[in-house]
Amino acid sequence: MGVDIVCGKEVDEDSVNATVGEVPGGAPEVASGGGTKRFYGGTWYYFCSLHCRLLFTATPDEYIEKAAGKEA
Repeated sequence: MGVDIVCGKEVDEDSVNATVGEVPGGAPEVASGGGTKRFYGGTWYYFCSLHCRLLFTATPDEYIEKAAGKEA
């Protein structure tokens, strides 16, 4: 289980990464509703919703700094 860096909710990484088929171009298709992820600065970040991912995308360094401060 991962933790959403924006809201702190637990996110099932396996569910986010699970494929349910292929899109017409052959890329894997993932199920919606199980959360989402974003690659930033060499790390995958997992989110409970698109809303949290969009908040992170707007100011990622702020969320990363806040999370690092909590761990220290």
